[in-house]
Amino acid sequence: MTENISILGSTGSIGTQALEVCRALGIRVSALTANSSVDILEKQIREFKPEIAVLTEESAANELKGRISDLGTKVLCGMEGLCEAAAAKQADTVLTSVVGMVGLTPTLEAINAGKNIALANKETLVTGGSLVMKRAKEKNVKIYPVDSEHSAVFQCLQGCPDKKMLNRLILTASGGPFYGYSSEQLKSVTVEQALNHPNWSMGNKITIDSATMMNKGLEIIEAKWLFDMPIEKIDVVIHRESVVHSMIEYTDNSVIAQMGVPDMKIPIQYALTYPQRMSCPVEKLDLTKVGTLSFMKPDYDTFKCLNACKRSMKLGGTAPVLANGANEAAVKLFLDRKISFTDIGDIVWGAITDLPIEDIFDVDSIIKADKAAREYAVSYSR
Repeated sequence: MTENISILGSTGSIGTQALEVCRALGIRVSALTANSSVDILEKQIREFKPEIAVLTEESAANELKGRISDLGTKVLCGMEGLCEAAAAKQADTVLTSVVGMVGLTPTLEAINAGKNIALANKETLVTGGSLVMKRAKEKNVKIYPVDSEHSAVFQCLQGCPDKKMLNRLILTASGGPFYGYSSEQLKSVTVEQALNHPNWSMGNKITIDSATMMNKGLEIIEAKWLFDMPIEKIDVVIHRESVVHSMIEYTDNSVIAQMGVPDMKIPIQYALTYPQRMSCPVEKLDLTKVGTLSFMKPDYDTFKCLNACKRSMKLGGTAPVLANGANEAAVKLFLDRKISFTDIGDIVWGAITDLPIEDIFDVDSIIKADKAAREYAVSYSR
């Protein structure tokens, strides 16, 4: 069980809920990081008193430094600060809940420092899965999934004594706010509509990813690395109720599912307390109130991002990096109202089709491909 933690991305949805878990369980906090939320981070620092606090933006870090000059917390900024927080001496676990590929380098830094990882940043494995898993094995570091779907698979696998018994992983997807829409209907989707998720409360980027189903595509790639499963053995089903969080199928065709109310504190807490289970302040699941559980096939043709992610894994090399980078840039363009909702899928598909795919040797090769994908997205919008 985690005794001391560094939280990368402490002011976001996952980070704030993780601090609720830390408060309830008495977990010590060594480091907190955020992008630019000075007010929220200051409140967190005053309560949890970490040794290190980091803000990505230098001006925000300077403001924070003045505000907490009465405390002993060291204030840093930028990627250098993130990496120092990730390797904080007292921490035994690092929760990576930053958004985007920015999570890759500090996660590798944490692994190098021998910290276990509670992973809530999909892009780390999507872009650098081969590097991250190899390094974790070398350092004997455990990676515990925080995403509800991967946590569900991880929990189901506790009853699997031999991987040879495993037939496939089945990830569930809510389908987002536009389940059942045609390609034509998606063309007129607004930013406000895309940000209105039916079941989960998340940050803007992840909410848009859910609406395009890019989120589920990234989860397929992440599951491949986390559970060492070929992409052909990872399936997706639409499950609107968000009660079954994912399933595994054994070779005898029996299926084990993990269920619960849609509350992220459950997978966050399990990642921090594994292998123990402890009381968690969430609503109990009452299946009589749920009534019906439905399962449908996803529409791969209409939701191009989902299809593009699967194809990127088959292409290999930097293809997933291209898909991810193009998507991150496209989502920003959509939120800035510079492209349409359906342009996001076209940009992601175009990036893995039009740009060269290289082998991944190191972080530099990942950064190079990511840069090319972002430039592709921006040029598309002009």
